[in-house]
Amino acid sequence: MNIKPSSTIRQDYNGFSKYCHELDEPVTLTRNGEADLVVMSHETYRRMEARIKLQSKLLVADKQIAEGIPLLEHDQVMARMRRKIDAAKE
Repeated sequence: MNIKPSSTIRQDYNGFSKYCHELDEPVTLTRNGEADLVVMSHETYRRMEARIKLQSKLLVADKQIAEGIPLLEHDQVMARMRRKIDAAKE
């Protein structure tokens, strides 16, 4: 876990920002010795958000498999994706 005092961000924002981008992980900021905030680069946040969405979709798929719901064939999935991409272009 990466921990920094909150004064770090106040004293050297540019340096702290660079640190967060290079570290590519969340950084916990402390206030009066206690964890207060978690900060990360926007890119790290977006990847974390994408992982959470993917995990959620995989859980739904696992549940459907466990319940015996029929799965789509690869060609069906690809056709749906192509339709969505084409619709987004319009």
